[in-house]
Amino acid sequence: MVYKTFFTSLLTICFFASLQARGEMFLHEKEPAIPEDSTKIRDDDPEKVFTLQEVVIVKQLNHMNATSKVDLKINPVNSSQEVLRTVPGLFIAQHAGGGKAEQMFLRGFDLDHGTDINISVDGMPVNMVSHAHGQGYADLHFLQPETIESVEFDKGPYNVSKGDLATAGYVSFKTKDRMDNEVSLEIGEFNTQRLRASFSFLNAPQQSFYVSSSYLLSDGYFVASQNFNRFNLMSKYTRWNDNSRFSVTLSHFSSVWNASGQIPQRAVDDGIITRFGALDDTEGGNTGRSNLNLLYDLTLANGATIRSNTWLSYYDFNLYSNFTFFLKDSINGDEINQREKRLLGGVNTEYLQSFNVGKSNWQLKAGIGFRYDRIDDLALYHTKKRQRLGTFALGDVHESSLFGYAGLNIEWGKWLINPAVRIDHFTFDYVDRTLPEYTNPKVSQAIVSPKLNFIYHLNPKLQFLLKMGKGFHSNDARVVIAEKGKSVLPAAYGVDLGILWKPLPYLMLNATGWFLQMQQEFVYVGDDAVVEPSGRSRRYGIDLGARCQLNGRFYLQADYTYSHARSMDDPAGENYIPLAPVNTLMAGLSYQWKGLSVSLKGRYLGNRPANEDYTITAKGYFVADLNASYTYKRVTIGTVIENIFNTEWNEAQFATETRLQNEPKSVTELHFTPGTPFNARGFVTVRF
Repeated sequence: MVYKTFFTSLLTICFFASLQARGEMFLHEKEPAIPEDSTKIRDDDPEKVFTLQEVVIVKQLNHMNATSKVDLKINPVNSSQEVLRTVPGLFIAQHAGGGKAEQMFLRGFDLDHGTDINISVDGMPVNMVSHAHGQGYADLHFLQPETIESVEFDKGPYNVSKGDLATAGYVSFKTKDRMDNEVSLEIGEFNTQRLRASFSFLNAPQQSFYVSSSYLLSDGYFVASQNFNRFNLMSKYTRWNDNSRFSVTLSHFSSVWNASGQIPQRAVDDGIITRFGALDDTEGGNTGRSNLNLLYDLTLANGATIRSNTWLSYYDFNLYSNFTFFLKDSINGDEINQREKRLLGGVNTEYLQSFNVGKSNWQLKAGIGFRYDRIDDLALYHTKKRQRLGTFALGDVHESSLFGYAGLNIEWGKWLINPAVRIDHFTFDYVDRTLPEYTNPKVSQAIVSPKLNFIYHLNPKLQFLLKMGKGFHSNDARVVIAEKGKSVLPAAYGVDLGILWKPLPYLMLNATGWFLQMQQEFVYVGDDAVVEPSGRSRRYGIDLGARCQLNGRFYLQADYTYSHARSMDDPAGENYIPLAPVNTLMAGLSYQWKGLSVSLKGRYLGNRPANEDYTITAKGYFVADLNASYTYKRVTIGTVIENIFNTEWNEAQFATETRLQNEPKSVTELHFTPGTPFNARGFVTVRF
């Protein structure tokens, strides 16, 4: 198989390169001191290339970040979608033309568009609660990949500062404080064009201000043109004083697109359409988000630190989809329109202080905050070719949450012990405008989430970890009101047991076994405006990772995950969790020398159940991409090639009951959105 050949080649290259580098590595190895601020990499020179030799294992709970900065610097992402793939084991799928938030998969979860993963940018939440399309909907397209400074992530419900939706894990992005003056032009197949520019208007020792913008358009690889357009704009001002840091970020993005949607396999087999065809080419929509984010860090006289951010966003969403074709309406079809307008804002404040208790070092971390969402015209309409025929649901949501948390990092010899607790309180209010009068009362509920984590740091090359914690994700406000407060905040209980090991200066290994159990909940199905019960679920699995860097030029990374996901309330054989990933593998080999950079990356997602009894299979795939660039002085030229083997693969897959026009009865089978074929793009970037 292609993927076996690919990974065998990577390992062979790594082995022979190690023979050349082995002696040199040991001769020049120096044990790096652990930085006082627990930073994992020494990066005094911003122009240098980070190496794995500079990574040291330190006592910290988000141990998965030990190599993330090296990964990001050596393999810079090329799109906002690819940003999420920096998290080991996190897979994404786009099935609505590029303008819709990606579907995500992690640790045995079909995360939908963000239901069980907490995503933030500079402390500002990305997830949308009680969203028109699905709970926790996380559209990250407002973040330009070139503005990313670092990515912090962890899996499981163990970080006390991450609350709602942080069950499978969280991803937190930090944007750059300074950017170069540069312009970039990218041109590729399918009439793909991207123009980007960043301008640094102020770059003084204590101040910086830059503006970054991009414009993307593409027809896409479908028979019906996507007519995809996206505009991004971001500005950031930062000021440093002796004991403080202040920044203000303004950003905006807007997208307009058409989509071919997900199509039934039988329509392709019968020759009605091709793999890249459409049964309803009027799908698509438009969306946008504008953000204001203020951050302020202050160091007090006693050495304590206060970190605070205040954010405000305006968001609009308008999506046309057709999942069942003529199943419900044999005359007009089943196209739907989901839309909303939203104003959301909040404040997060965190206090950190270190002190000694006897001979042990302690750090207190405590935080408080709130979030408020006002959602107007939260609607589901019946449409035909984007013309409204009727109203399935229409209402307004006011949803607010208050939270507080406190935790201790207790360094006791080789141990780091982290007891913590978090309290969240939610208030839900839904006005159903399809009813003659407002009769639904507000619903409020709180949840307490304790955590207890242990790190045993044997030495800077080896540590063990045990994490235990309770997390949750909130339910849609429409569910909460309809079910009169039942399962408002379903809990998740998790345990991780793992090891992080650096046996050689150029090799880092990690392994984790994990378990997660989810409580009973009700789910709002935004595509049908109905409430469906979802029982308890249990997941367990293993995560394995390896990083290998040789000669300071070759960098090999690989991450394998296995997940076992089952419903606890259904009989055996009928308790599979649809679309839950089972086996995944991500691997890549990068080469850097002087101005040359080449990266070959592959991802494998194995077969998985598409329905509860596994009579329908979501087919696995292997896809490989190639990035190459060369920098000479102030100019960089390069190419991005997606799917270099031109593999025929399904990016998104669902088991869906549909009826095509003139079919006598419905059919339940696999529906899919095809993944990109071979796709090459070239770019040139000029810095000035």
